[in-house]
Amino acid sequence: MRQMFKRVSILFLLLFLFTVPVFSAIKSGVEYQIPIEYKNLNRAELEGKAEFYYDLAIKNKHGEVDDNMTSALNLYTILSNQNPEDPKYTVKLGKLYEIARKDRYSKGNYYRAISINNKKPEAYFDLGEYFYNHEQYRKALKMYLLAYKNGYSNHYQTLYKLGDTYQKLGDINKALEYLRTASRIEPSEKIEQKITILEQYKK
Repeated sequence: MRQMFKRVSILFLLLFLFTVPVFSAIKSGVEYQIPIEYKNLNRAELEGKAEFYYDLAIKNKHGEVDDNMTSALNLYTILSNQNPEDPKYTVKLGKLYEIARKDRYSKGNYYRAISINNKKPEAYFDLGEYFYNHEQYRKALKMYLLAYKNGYSNHYQTLYKLGDTYQKLGDINKALEYLRTASRIEPSEKIEQKITILEQYKK
């Protein structure tokens, strides 16, 4: 009887070990334990590794959570936890989770970055991009305008997206206003064609 109980206990232990998911940033949304290979790295070294894996992860167009994505998530989570006053790491996490199609974690990190410092434009712009990509244009417009107000008034992408979003919402005058400003900063055939089409539509 005791031998049978021992065997059953071992069986349950093995089942538990093989069925419990591995703890990682992508599964839990946050990673608190620093992997051994990162323990002795300083902030600059962690940033270097994080940027390396981030650049590889964002090339993944299918959004699979591969080793590069997991490494980037873990490293930026470590940096964010170690430097809670700096929102740039949290913005990166938002972008990574967006690529991985983890919407709740993506938005959560963008809003967290804004709460850390609501005077920086990066998180507003990236949250605007999130809403734009999800066709939530009014929410996107609000974020782009906040990015514009907080330092991106000469940022080509913000100006272009403001023009494009106003166009999608049917405000041609506002769309032309921002597109013309964007064109002065970074002239291109693409934006000139867009402006010409809108001017003809306005007539």
